[in-house]
Amino acid sequence: MAKKQFKTESKRLLDLMINSIYTHKEIFLRELISNASDATDKFYFNAMRSGDSGLTREQLPITLTIDRENRRLTISDCGCGMTAEELESNLGTIARSGSLAFKQEMKSQEGESAEDIDIIGQFGVGFYAAFMVAKDVKVVTRTADGACACWESSGDDGYTISDADRAERGTDIILTIKDNTDTEQYDEYLEQFRLQSIVKKYSDYIRYPIRMEMTHSRVKEGTGTDDKPAEYEDYTTLDTLNSMIPIWKKSKKELTDDDYNHFYKSKFFDYEDALLHIHTSTEGAATYHALLFVPARAPFDYYTKDYEKGLQLYSNGVLIMDKCADLLPDHFSFVRGLVDSADLSLNISRELLQHDRHLKVIASSLEKKIKSELLHLQKNEREKYETFFRAFGRQLKYGAYVNYGAHKDMLMDLLLYYSSTEGKLVTLEEYVSRMQEGQTDIYYACGENVAKIEALPRFEQLRDKGYEVLCLTDDIDEFCVKMMASYQGKTFKSITESDLDLETEEEKEQLRKLGEENESVLKAVKDALGDKVKKVQLTGQLKSHACCMTTEGGLSLEMEKVLRAQNGGDAQMRAERVLELNPEHAIFAKLKSLQESGDTATIATYATILYDQALLIEGMPIDDPGAYANAVCSLLV
Repeated sequence: MAKKQFKTESKRLLDLMINSIYTHKEIFLRELISNASDATDKFYFNAMRSGDSGLTREQLPITLTIDRENRRLTISDCGCGMTAEELESNLGTIARSGSLAFKQEMKSQEGESAEDIDIIGQFGVGFYAAFMVAKDVKVVTRTADGACACWESSGDDGYTISDADRAERGTDIILTIKDNTDTEQYDEYLEQFRLQSIVKKYSDYIRYPIRMEMTHSRVKEGTGTDDKPAEYEDYTTLDTLNSMIPIWKKSKKELTDDDYNHFYKSKFFDYEDALLHIHTSTEGAATYHALLFVPARAPFDYYTKDYEKGLQLYSNGVLIMDKCADLLPDHFSFVRGLVDSADLSLNISRELLQHDRHLKVIASSLEKKIKSELLHLQKNEREKYETFFRAFGRQLKYGAYVNYGAHKDMLMDLLLYYSSTEGKLVTLEEYVSRMQEGQTDIYYACGENVAKIEALPRFEQLRDKGYEVLCLTDDIDEFCVKMMASYQGKTFKSITESDLDLETEEEKEQLRKLGEENESVLKAVKDALGDKVKKVQLTGQLKSHACCMTTEGGLSLEMEKVLRAQNGGDAQMRAERVLELNPEHAIFAKLKSLQESGDTATIATYATILYDQALLIEGMPIDDPGAYANAVCSLLV
């Protein structure tokens, strides 16, 4: 029996197959089971064509057999088998796929539908993954016509083909597992529970039963007490390792919430039911099945750099990637689940995905579907939606802000903010629907919490005028609304902006005249504060408060506060501050009196106190707390 050399540059190419293409050695079992499934598919498909309608997939198992003594693992199928010529053609030529050739042949025949032939193999290299864990590979095979043959190889030194004897139709792939090394423990591929876990991970939805003889223990005698110690005996069962029918390919009518929750908790290792499941399938530009879940709470590492987003990706029920990040936008990175599609272009190892049109189409479709389902939850199960938003609302806000607001239109309707008039979370659409006649702005205020926001000087007048204010308590909030700029034609406006524009024209004219009359007082306060403020002005938008701090330009005090915190207390960017004084307050009357008496030193003391008080009300730090305390004490004395 002469040894033959592989066609093509065998040593170089086979070395590439074994050592470079696959990242994880456990992939070998997925590849061999997929090949066995393809061979069984060929036989089953031809049997159906010839009228053998009584044949069922359960009658065509794929079997794993462990022989620890001889370090052998055998993968057997009941498929079409191969002749010696087919062994030569398919296994003697690397990168030739007999499965792909069969699929192409069937698709080319009139009346054959591509959907009827779910062949997994495409490249003809998966078989050689066996050499990652095996020092010798033997293939014993028999066709339906009774032709038997054996192919055997120890790797890149070539192969032999010889006559063989197999009683039944099908193929045995017999791997002699490598010996352990200092860095690799190959014994694990002879352990039944390790093989079981690999099957569940990658091949759980192969359409034929994958069976293995499992050894169990049971009590033979005794009770386990001191006077009657238990004696155990081993027994074996032929267990089916895979589920065969994916839940996502079943009709929604067949499934209950319990079915979805059981699948979610067992598949994604969550102890709670998912808050929302999305079961969808699409045909057309890209054909796929998807089963997605929104968790009830954020994982402990969700808002850290260690969190890894992505959906499980299957091709014809075979796991290709555990986390395909390209299927989810960052703003929906909390979604867990899977996508199964036969349309995707996989690379040669089937571990990685080639970027193509189908992937982008699927990702875009999923994004729209997720938004649609979240909006449905928002409108119909508000309590559930608010639970979701408390867990993941920050991510939605961040998504609306990043990339210069590229996704803001997608996310605006999903956002919730606390309403000063409703006393609960509301959508932007709900806010706009209640706006007063003639109101053109969506008013908001930022702060550490709602109580502190409601204590802001400007808040008092807005409340008395009946305006609804959105209370923003996340550090990302104001960056987000600044990026969104407007909603349904209504502009976002902070109540701390200097040009809030709530006065009537008559009130504005009266305030202007009052400012001119007291220009010397305002100048004296401004001179005392110097560059700390851009200007000092009178306002008609305060009631009980003596003063407030507002800003001009794009940077607000709240944004400065966030930037300061991110830079260890050093704000590299500083808001343009405006100190506004209430002309109706007794403090302003005191300032006028001091100005008239020429007491500029006391005006300066008042100015610094008012400035620091305005900052404290806004939750901002003051430059010198000791000096502030001394200034207050000097006036008290």
